[in-house]
Amino acid sequence: MKVVIIDDDKLVSMSLKMILENGTDIEVAAVGEDGREAVSLYKKYSPDILLLDIRMQYMTGLEAARNVLAAYPDAKILFLTTFSDDEYIIEALEIGVKGYLLKQDYEGLVPAIRAAASGQIVFGGKIVDKLPGLLGGTAAYDYAAQGITQKEYEMIQLVAQGLSNKEIAEKTFLSEGTIRNYISTVLEKLNLRDRTQLAVFYYQNGGR
Repeated sequence: MKVVIIDDDKLVSMSLKMILENGTDIEVAAVGEDGREAVSLYKKYSPDILLLDIRMQYMTGLEAARNVLAAYPDAKILFLTTFSDDEYIIEALEIGVKGYLLKQDYEGLVPAIRAAASGQIVFGGKIVDKLPGLLGGTAAYDYAAQGITQKEYEMIQLVAQGLSNKEIAEKTFLSEGTIRNYISTVLEKLNLRDRTQLAVFYYQNGGR
C-alpha cells in the first residue's frame, strides 16, 4: 500500500513515515512540505492514500484536497492535523475526503489508513462527537419515502458514527459482504456518491 504524506513540518513527516512503515505493508512513496505539491506527487505516485495536514504555508490542505479531487475524483484523502476547528471539519466533509484524524490519535493511524483505502470513512473520536452538533439539521428526513427500510436506516446510523464495515458486521452479526450490499443499496436510493456524503446527509437531516 502506497501513501504520500504532505506536512510542512519535516520532523512530523519523518515520524509519520517511521510509524507507518514499521512492521506494516505500507510504503511512504513520497513526502511533501506544501499543499502545492499534493497534485504533482499524487500524479507521480498514484498513492492509495494521500495524508494531508491542514494548516500549511502557501496552500492549505483543504485547498490541496480540492485540487487533487478535481483532477482525480477517486483519490482517497485523509486529513491528519492538530486542529479540530469546526469550520475545518465541515469543509473537509463537504470536499468529500475519506477522513479527519487528529495527530494525537496516531496509534489508530495505520488502521484508519487501511479503512480509508478500502473506501470507508474514518473520524477521530473527538471528531465523531462533534458531528451531530456541526451538521445537525432541524427536521427529520422521511427515509421511508425513499424506500429505506429500518435495517438500512440502522446501517446509515452506523456509517454516520464512523464505523467500518468490519465493525458494523460485528455489531449487527452480519457478514461484511452483506454490509457492503446494504450500503450500496442505500447510496443508490439516496443518490449519494459515498459514505462521507451519507454521513453528512444523515446529520444534516435530523440525525443524532
